[in-house]
Amino acid sequence: MNETPTPQIDLWGGLECTINRVGNEYFDQLEYSGHYTRKDDVDRIATIGVKKLRYPVLWERHQPLKDQKPDWSFATNNLNRLRDLGITPIAGLVHHGSGPAYVNFFDGSFEQGLADYAWLVAKEFPWLNYFTPVNEPLTTARFCGLYGLWYPHKKNDYAFARILVSECKGIVMAMQAIRRINPTAKLVQTDDLAKVHSTASLQYQADFENERRWLAFDLVSGHVTPDHPMWAYLTWAGIDESELYFFLNNACKPDIIGLNYYVTSERYLDDNLENYPLHTHGRNHFHAYADVEAVRVSSDVFEGPYPLLREASTRFDQPIAVTEAHLNCHREEQMRWFHEIWQAATQLKEEGKKIEAVTAWALLGSFGWNRLLTEKNGEYEPGVFDVRPGQLRTTGVAKMLARLTTGEQHIHPVLQDHGWWKRNIRVEYRIPVGARELVTQEVFDPVNSSRPLLILGKTGTLGNAFARICKQRNIQYKLVGRDEVDISKPQTIERALKDLNPWAVINTAGYVRVDDAELDMDNCYLANTTGPMYLARSCAIHGVQLVSFSSDLVFDGKKMAAYQEADQVNPLNVYGRSKAIAEKYILESCPDALVIRTSAFFGPWDNYNFLAAASQTFKKGMPFPVAKDVVVSPTYVPDLVHTTLDLLLDGERGIWHLTNEGEITWAEFAMAAFDRFGYDKNLLQTKLLKEMSFAAPRPYYSALKTIKGVKLPSLENALERYFAERGDESSENEVQPSAERSRA
Repeated sequence: MNETPTPQIDLWGGLECTINRVGNEYFDQLEYSGHYTRKDDVDRIATIGVKKLRYPVLWERHQPLKDQKPDWSFATNNLNRLRDLGITPIAGLVHHGSGPAYVNFFDGSFEQGLADYAWLVAKEFPWLNYFTPVNEPLTTARFCGLYGLWYPHKKNDYAFARILVSECKGIVMAMQAIRRINPTAKLVQTDDLAKVHSTASLQYQADFENERRWLAFDLVSGHVTPDHPMWAYLTWAGIDESELYFFLNNACKPDIIGLNYYVTSERYLDDNLENYPLHTHGRNHFHAYADVEAVRVSSDVFEGPYPLLREASTRFDQPIAVTEAHLNCHREEQMRWFHEIWQAATQLKEEGKKIEAVTAWALLGSFGWNRLLTEKNGEYEPGVFDVRPGQLRTTGVAKMLARLTTGEQHIHPVLQDHGWWKRNIRVEYRIPVGARELVTQEVFDPVNSSRPLLILGKTGTLGNAFARICKQRNIQYKLVGRDEVDISKPQTIERALKDLNPWAVINTAGYVRVDDAELDMDNCYLANTTGPMYLARSCAIHGVQLVSFSSDLVFDGKKMAAYQEADQVNPLNVYGRSKAIAEKYILESCPDALVIRTSAFFGPWDNYNFLAAASQTFKKGMPFPVAKDVVVSPTYVPDLVHTTLDLLLDGERGIWHLTNEGEITWAEFAMAAFDRFGYDKNLLQTKLLKEMSFAAPRPYYSALKTIKGVKLPSLENALERYFAERGDESSENEVQPSAERSRA
């Protein structure tokens, strides 16, 4: 008897392509991402197996001046290439925008202008069958008309309603214009899959917003009749009934309902203002209340994708696609988030719901959404691909998607554990006593069914930092010391790989005493070279990913400019040679290994680093000798660990330089402690390197930089976070003032 095959969800893709206006400035996401200047983006995107791609042919980009003849060359090349690759484009015409400067939402020019532009697009590309004339009209109307964040920066009900009606009328008129050329053209209408929860006293406000969330779909579809719950609101807000009858007489039912779901899509309203910070406070005509992310309150009101998609599929008896699924977080959380939405959609498909696809959004990442696109450029968050190297770098999310499109299960150990939105770590606000508490409790169980990450170096700073951060990120791990796994003894490596079955190994163990190594060569080479070579061989045999660490001391400093990954090594001391030889052996034995070169790391959780040594010495009123002519690029341990874990999950290989951006002398580095705590500057004894009496020779210049695009935050930013984390330096643990001698 043949089993019924599991219905297959399609994978769609999308580019974060917002062109929004703030004041008189237009911010263009694709300009920030470099998409306009790269020729192979579409081909790279095709490798993950998308069936449809939400692709921008944006009005503001192609016709910024009235009556301007659009230059279609870039769009033509990419749209034709998509067709050649068998990927169906969904053409977006306005994405969170207000149109070019010569139109506005209040005099009908937006609607007519969009219709005219849509006709030009359809005339130029008559084969295009799928369109999204305006992305997320309800969300855009809120940001432009209620919150005042985007142009025209209004904050009242009339402006919100006026903008929404204008956008929805523009959608209808655009589709009418397109269908004059292509009668079979289909409308894919998108908006946020929102849900509002609240305290009992604010249930009326939650009910209103939960009805309002469907308003754009209902307007375009011709469902807002005088009996519709939103008819009275729109007319009260100042919309003439004749404008609402336009939609009844020109109904344009979407062919596909597109729902965009984010971790912030669900909100919680609470009139207990004392529980929330001031920036969350707002009010309606009756109550003041806090409006916060539902995921951040200590209750189980946060529902997640499955129940919300089920609710939408019950309300709309037509095909539904998740048209945006993205999370700005560490790599495993991005993977967990998309995987959870994919599973929810698949389950609903199996239940007979009309769920068509899930869209991997922000394929190229996005810029400035942490400030809601109110500032130019802004902080970059990688998506399925990372654009920072200047070309598309494949992330672990892309690899997961490529497997999902083949119908295979993407089984990665990190997917077997909960994302932060299902753990108590998510809670920022405690709701009043009596509310339902979390059903899912945060449990970190190192004896978990998922394969662990094996961390070697139980007594070291870096090993413990990896363990701490893996716990934060809910990545199962096993931290071991030399008594459990001595990498200089191959049999202990083999036993560990067999018994623990790790999916990856991070080697933070090694000999770190740079000066002692000059007279203790055998032990240095055993720990830093021979052991890692054995480890690399075993990992290659067992198919286990490997991360190992190297040092800036593999260079001689003669370049007098920041060293890049491809620069020739030429170490000056035994320690540096042990690391340089190890790099060569590791990559020869295990070509897929990831080797991280770093420099002078400092972290907030230990006292065995240069800054801690300086602070402790100054605090005791003792002099601190330090070289003033040696330039390094220090590395903040949390940044190093987080980025290394992301690169590991991305499956990166080869040599990478990871240091915080910035170069500094050891003396300037020590001055950071003076500037923070106001110690007696006479205690800082700056010397020339030749006066420091080090046993091991050192390069005068060993700063590192990367050509691979993944950069850590600035050194200035890292120092701010370091001192904030350490507080007043009250620890009484003593350290040796020569901590600058230790390297990874």
